[in-house]
Amino acid sequence: MARLLAIDYGTKRTGIAITDELQIIASGLKTVETKELIAFLKEYTSTEDVEAFVLGEPKQLNNEPSESELAIKAFLKALEYNFPKIPVIRVDERFTSKMAFQTMIDSGLSKKQRRNKALIDEISATIILQSYLYSKSS
Repeated sequence: MARLLAIDYGTKRTGIAITDELQIIASGLKTVETKELIAFLKEYTSTEDVEAFVLGEPKQLNNEPSESELAIKAFLKALEYNFPKIPVIRVDERFTSKMAFQTMIDSGLSKKQRRNKALIDEISATIILQSYLYSKSS
């Protein structure tokens, strides 16, 4: 079985998470600068078998798309163009940043460590991926 790769897309930084090959556990992989994202994904998929991309879908409380969805739609087109054989699964990502921050607090990270926005993005991607794995198994 191939891995699933989650993307918490941001205009500056993007969090990346990955499953194990059995698609049981989601783990944070890294945060990359968004302008380097397609190049990173090309390099990663050249050495690892990726079954699907799980892309966060930001929504407002009323279920309408958030403002950042416009930028994500453009990225989605680039993703589909560069990786036509890898399907993209969209997952609601409401509250993932808050959940990531709470996870950092619960883990005992210092205030300085909790200010690391790259770490928040990576944890958010992991939460998105874990959420998808949970919904898939239900």
